[in-house]
Amino acid sequence: MQYPLILSFKVMALAPQLSVTDAAGQQIFYVKQKLFKLKEAVNVFADATQTRQLFTINADRILDFSAQYHFSDSTGAKLGSVKRDGMRSLWRARYNVANGSAPGLTIREENPWIRVVDGVLDQIPLVGMFSGYLFHPAYLVSDEQGQPLMRLVKQPAFFEGKFKIEKLAELQPAAETRILLSLLMMVLLERARG
Repeated sequence: MQYPLILSFKVMALAPQLSVTDAAGQQIFYVKQKLFKLKEAVNVFADATQTRQLFTINADRILDFSAQYHFSDSTGAKLGSVKRDGMRSLWRARYNVANGSAPGLTIREENPWIRVVDGVLDQIPLVGMFSGYLFHPAYLVSDEQGQPLMRLVKQPAFFEGKFKIEKLAELQPAAETRILLSLLMMVLLERARG
């Protein structure tokens, strides 16, 4: 994959649709989330034709604030999971990324005030159209020692959500996949929060 990656989703679509493209414009992931599911199940495809499924993300419980989302590949092999850090995530978004039973990586919002102001302005008619050009929430993925690995930053965009994913350190392919799937799921969960 050639970084930076661009993650975009349709804001006006009835069912959330995410697309991830690399720096060369090559689509690497496509997600179309199903509506009205009690237990979250997200399928990640290679492209918008949805002919080749790459990964599945499944919640461990029905509609819960602190559900854990497990990743598996197309063969069903477990790749890890991501979980919102409960009450700590009410003010500043924070997620724990685990490989099996060993937690290790953390995704945290860099500045919660930016998301709050962006979310409030987004609700004001006409002003909300331009709030995405002024405020850009950012999320940092770090290892156990606090070393930054990846960064996701909201980008200016009309009628869609757009994020840039930057790679800040060298990663093993399995860890890179786990982080990218965690960021996809985090964007799906956080889009309702602003």
